[in-house]
Amino acid sequence: MDTVQRIPPAPPELQRVSSLDLTALGLYITLFALAGQLLLPLLKPVSPNAAIATYSVNLISYGCVGIVAFLAARHIVARDLRILGTRPWFTLLMLPACLLGMLIVTSILVALAGTVEPSVNQASVQELIQQVPAWLIVPLLVVVAPFVEEYFFRHLLIGKLSRRINIWVCCGLSVVLFAALHVLGKQDLTLTVLLPYLAMGASLVFVYVWTGKNLMFSYFVHAAKNLLAVVFIYAIPAELMDQLQQLQP
Repeated sequence: MDTVQRIPPAPPELQRVSSLDLTALGLYITLFALAGQLLLPLLKPVSPNAAIATYSVNLISYGCVGIVAFLAARHIVARDLRILGTRPWFTLLMLPACLLGMLIVTSILVALAGTVEPSVNQASVQELIQQVPAWLIVPLLVVVAPFVEEYFFRHLLIGKLSRRINIWVCCGLSVVLFAALHVLGKQDLTLTVLLPYLAMGASLVFVYVWTGKNLMFSYFVHAAKNLLAVVFIYAIPAELMDQLQQLQP
């Protein structure tokens, strides 16, 4: 714990919202609101199947936003990696511990809720993974998407916005908006649908704040969780996965 507490804050110039941050945010909102309507009709005729077309839309959207986000956060990324490099044992030991903690928290909340409504987003991701090769899925779901989401929901919403708004308000916004993003426009925003995403968002917020707002550590935890989900889905045959889902209460 002392190791985390001694992490120095980022210099003031790295805590301000930059023009690149605003560009990334505008691009994020625009692409994720319109990309499906504009790009999908163009890509479907030239794609082998609908899954590849959907994958391509997501790759283009996350790729474009990810490039701008990385440029905007490149100094923070370099700083956070240097910090983690000076604490290699902390990074190596706490990464799986935080991932395990996230899974435990999610399981406890789901158990307390009694039942969780299946997420359309999760079903869509699962279907995409089952139809697209791993060498295409991993760069999108494990490398690019977690960075984009950590950049917006942790780095901007907490790291930078907390300079103007109470940090606990920022943390609450981060958790709620992170969960809502994965459901909005796909199904009703009910607690039974949002609960797994709320648990994941709360865990990532805790990791981010606890490590002194280290963007790269929360990114590594997020990426590890996505990698675990991808491996799990690829390892279990689709028929068995369908049977397991039918057993859920």
